[in-house]
Amino acid sequence: MIVANQRHVRMCRKFGKGILLLNDIEKSTTVRNNTIGDESFRSQLAPLFLIASIFLINFSARIILAPLLPAIEKDLGLSHGNVGSLFLFLSIGYFISLLGSGYISSHINHKKTIAVSAIAVGCALSAISFVKTLFAMRFCVFMLGISAGFYLPSGITTVTSLVKPRHWGKAVAIHELAPNLSFILVPLLAEMLLNWFFWRYILSLIGICSVIMGIVFARFGEGGSFLGEAPNFSSIKTILNTPAFWILIFLFGLAITSTLGIYNMLPLYLISEHGVTHEWANSLVGISRISTLGMAFLAGWATDRLGPRTIMVSVFFVTGVLTFLLGIVSTFWVFIVVFLQPILAVCFFPAGFSALSSISTPENRSLVISLTIPIAFVLGGGAVPALIGMMADLGYFSWGISLSGVLIMTGFFLSLLLKFRTRTFE
Repeated sequence: MIVANQRHVRMCRKFGKGILLLNDIEKSTTVRNNTIGDESFRSQLAPLFLIASIFLINFSARIILAPLLPAIEKDLGLSHGNVGSLFLFLSIGYFISLLGSGYISSHINHKKTIAVSAIAVGCALSAISFVKTLFAMRFCVFMLGISAGFYLPSGITTVTSLVKPRHWGKAVAIHELAPNLSFILVPLLAEMLLNWFFWRYILSLIGICSVIMGIVFARFGEGGSFLGEAPNFSSIKTILNTPAFWILIFLFGLAITSTLGIYNMLPLYLISEHGVTHEWANSLVGISRISTLGMAFLAGWATDRLGPRTIMVSVFFVTGVLTFLLGIVSTFWVFIVVFLQPILAVCFFPAGFSALSSISTPENRSLVISLTIPIAFVLGGGAVPALIGMMADLGYFSWGISLSGVLIMTGFFLSLLLKFRTRTFE
């Protein structure tokens, strides 16, 4: 009996050691997997920055006309209404190509779509530099919108394909450095280059850079070597039946309002309502966007840690309040709010694109993006600025800005309603 008990004790000890050994193996495996995941993300930094560089030129091409408008207007003898119509033609082209981008990527894959878009943008910009009539200018600007719109769905799909889902926030944050940096560089660079070059040469220079980047990506770029999904009734029906899809359309529209929409109207608002000079207004708006570069990374990190819903709820509430204050505070406080408002506004996009990726499958991810962004762009980049302009004509410019802030705050409540697919972060 005693011998049997001693044998039982020895077996329990061996079994306990085995359990401890298995626990140690499991812990070491988990640590090793996390380390491998981190190393895998670091190994993709170069491809991610290459894609972000293409996006930088793509976005810059779409907003470069704004600081060059006075020179274009004088050279071609156009009215304010004529040059204002250029943005309408750009938006129409961008809207159409975003909707049809799935057809392109389904035939030539995402990588080639990105390269073709970059080269086409360069050609369109170069063509604009040669035009001499309003009709030709409108046509070339329309083609610029067509060329630029093919990029985004394939770009986001390629970025999320390069890293594991738990790194999507950081990867998209790197990608979103492009528009944030463009908001800073374009007005300052255009102002500087106009001191030495004609506006036509500036467009040609950016166009040549875009063509070169397209060729470089086609040769050395990574990721996206798979076909996208062409829009079809079955896929579209599945997406349209997803409640989160409709919520995200409106949220992206509000986010674009808080960034591009306010950005486009802010210099005019500062000049007409607060007596700021033209040069100081552009410089202030450009410099105020410098802080957004670091916030894009922070937002990506926070999205991976806290989840996209938490980030979006916080961003819409704070950004909405700051935008509301932008329209009612005195000139001294306006300068402070101008610097604070974009810091939080840009934090939406890493979380937003991560959320879009979460409600879709890898096969229809680019389709979801190509359906979401065009509508959101029309709402945030077209309808809301137009509303602000109409209120400005009636003498209520500041209230138009504040009303935009109230609209942005509605994103706080909509974000709480979001439900995502289960996403693996391992």
